[in-house]
Amino acid sequence: MMAEDIIVKGKDVTVSFINKIGNRKEKKTVLEGLDFDVQRGEILGLAGESGSGKSTLAKAILGMVPLERGSIESKAENPQMIFQDPYSSLNPAKTISWIMQEPLKLGKKKYTGSERLAKVEERLGEVGLDAGYMQRKPGELSGGQRQRICIGTALMQAPELLIADEPVSALDVTIQAQVLELMREIHRKKKLTILFISHDLRTMYNFCDRVMILQKGRIVECGKPEDIYSDPKEPYTRLLLESAGIV
Repeated sequence: MMAEDIIVKGKDVTVSFINKIGNRKEKKTVLEGLDFDVQRGEILGLAGESGSGKSTLAKAILGMVPLERGSIESKAENPQMIFQDPYSSLNPAKTISWIMQEPLKLGKKKYTGSERLAKVEERLGEVGLDAGYMQRKPGELSGGQRQRICIGTALMQAPELLIADEPVSALDVTIQAQVLELMREIHRKKKLTILFISHDLRTMYNFCDRVMILQKGRIVECGKPEDIYSDPKEPYTRLLLESAGIV
């Protein structure tokens, strides 16, 4: 693999937090010694049970948590994150137009008001919504519509990397399929790199190019889903697959 094909590279990535228990301080290591890469243009799935370190790794890639040891080199311009609960990610007091314009106001490039509105309308179209949504507020929308707004807002600054942390787990099954298909379409059109965090290994099989399995802050397996699912090398991976009814 050529170096230019790698958009994010981690070496010996270690993250710990200090917890206060009464008068004592206790160190908890959440990620330990991770070596990994994210290839430009791929959809990389990150799987593991709750507490395995998936969300912490995503935040470390974005520089939201400090590393105790190691390094993360990212070539991604304007990386963005989509969260599990679309309602908590959106300001309920503001209109969709205001919410989606905000990243443009905070960015380095300056836009006029009419340019921002045109961008909002364009992004709404890309996520399957029309301009009529601009003056609505989040509370007026369904869960699927709110998640589409979150995706559209994340696209406002043309990110090269999109980190999706359980983006469909709070949605109904039929809506999940629609949002995943939307993400596939955006991935194809924009050649985005996507880090897809999920506990749903069935979804990952059809959605991801590679899957990385985390257990207690360590990478235990990484490869193409068809290889991992048909011949898991680690007992933990087999346990996850069995729990999902796959093997």
